[in-house]
Amino acid sequence: MRERAVIDRVELAAFLRRRRESLHPEDVGMSRGRRRRAVGLRREEVAELCHMSTDYYARLERGTGPHPSVEMIASICQGLHLSVAERDHVFRLAGHNPPVRGTESDHVGPGVLRILDRLQDTPAEVVSELGETLRQTPLSAALTGDASLRVGTARSLGYRWFADPSTREMYHPDERDFLSRLYVSGLREIVTLRGPGSRAAEYVDLLHDRSEEFRALWAAHEVGLRPRHVKRFVHPIVGELELQCQTLLDPDQFHRLLVYTAVPGSDSYEKLQLLAVVGTQTIP
Repeated sequence: MRERAVIDRVELAAFLRRRRESLHPEDVGMSRGRRRRAVGLRREEVAELCHMSTDYYARLERGTGPHPSVEMIASICQGLHLSVAERDHVFRLAGHNPPVRGTESDHVGPGVLRILDRLQDTPAEVVSELGETLRQTPLSAALTGDASLRVGTARSLGYRWFADPSTREMYHPDERDFLSRLYVSGLREIVTLRGPGSRAAEYVDLLHDRSEEFRALWAAHEVGLRPRHVKRFVHPIVGELELQCQTLLDPDQFHRLLVYTAVPGSDSYEKLQLLAVVGTQTIP
C-alpha cells in the first residue's frame, strides 16, 4: 500500500489538544494530586504516557513539530487511549496509512487500557492471540520480564518457548510438557482460522526449522487444549508461586487481558508482595 505523504498539521494539533483536554489523570492510571488546575491532562503527562519528550509533543500540539514517524504516532495513539477509529483518524492526519485492524494489530483498546491502568499493584498483561505481550503492569514485568525489550518473533511466548529453551525456566517443571502441547495446539487453531498468509503460519514455518520438539507435536494434530486457571511460576528470587489467572477478551482486537492473583494469606501472596519491592532487577 502506498504511503500517505501529506500531514495536516492544523487538524492534527487540534485533535491532539482536544483529546488531551478530555482526559483526566484517573482515566490513564495517574494520580490527580491536591493542587490541580489544568483542564484534562498536562502536556508533560501525555508525553510521559507516550514515551517522548514534552517539547516534542508540545510542538505537535502547536502545529510546528516535525513530521512524526509511524512509531511516534502509534505511541501517541496508545498513550491517549484512542479507540481504533480515532487511531486511524490520527494516522491519516499525520500523513500515514493506518495500521491493520483486528488480529495482527498491536493497538490496545481504551477499555482494556483503563482496566490495566487500575491494576498497577497486580501482575497483569495484554496479549495478542499469538502470545505477544502488548502492555503489562510493573509487577507483570517483575514476574515474567520486561516485554518492551523483546522484538520481532521473540515477542511471542509460544515462539520463544521452542526457539529459546531458557524461556521455560520461569515455569514449574511439572507444567512444561503441558505448556508445549498447549502452545502448539493453539497455534494450529489460529493458523486454520487466519490462513496460510498469516503471521501464525509464518511462526509455524520458522519453528519447523528451529525445533524438533515442535515438529513432533505439530505432527500429532492436537487441538482443543485450553490454559489452566492456576499457573505455577518459578522466580529466581522469590521462588515458586501459584497464581490464579483470570482472562478478559477484547472481541474487536482479539486481545486478552490476563490478571494473576494469589490467595490472600498464602505463601504465594506474600511472595508477590516481596516481588513488588524487588522489581525487575533480575529478569531480562
